[in-house]
Amino acid sequence: MANAATLAGHVIIEDHATVGAFSGVHQFCRIGTHGYVGGYTVVTKDVLPYSKTVSERSTRAYGPNTLGLERKGFSAEQIKNIRTAFRLLLQSKLNTTQAVEAIRGKLQSPEVQTIIDFIETTDRGVIK
Repeated sequence: MANAATLAGHVIIEDHATVGAFSGVHQFCRIGTHGYVGGYTVVTKDVLPYSKTVSERSTRAYGPNTLGLERKGFSAEQIKNIRTAFRLLLQSKLNTTQAVEAIRGKLQSPEVQTIIDFIETTDRGVIK
């Protein structure tokens, strides 16, 4: 966590996540493993694992945090699978349920399963 980042009650921050300076996280939100929350971001829904989430005018996920994953030692194949899952989830015209089914049918890896499990267990919804 960077300087002046604030967390409301009952927030879950999973392993290797980063919360940027002056960011605020709403109560009962989760930040997924290896998730990156940029500075001054207001988080009101769950932040996807491996994602780069930033708030400019509205909070949104900008895809996987590939640089952070490379620095943590993820292989090119692992990053490719995560990137493909994010493309289906964020850039296709599918709703979240349809995107999860497409991801499940197309990709098989522990990292992709982490994303699917995270989405399926959310109470607040995820930032897309």
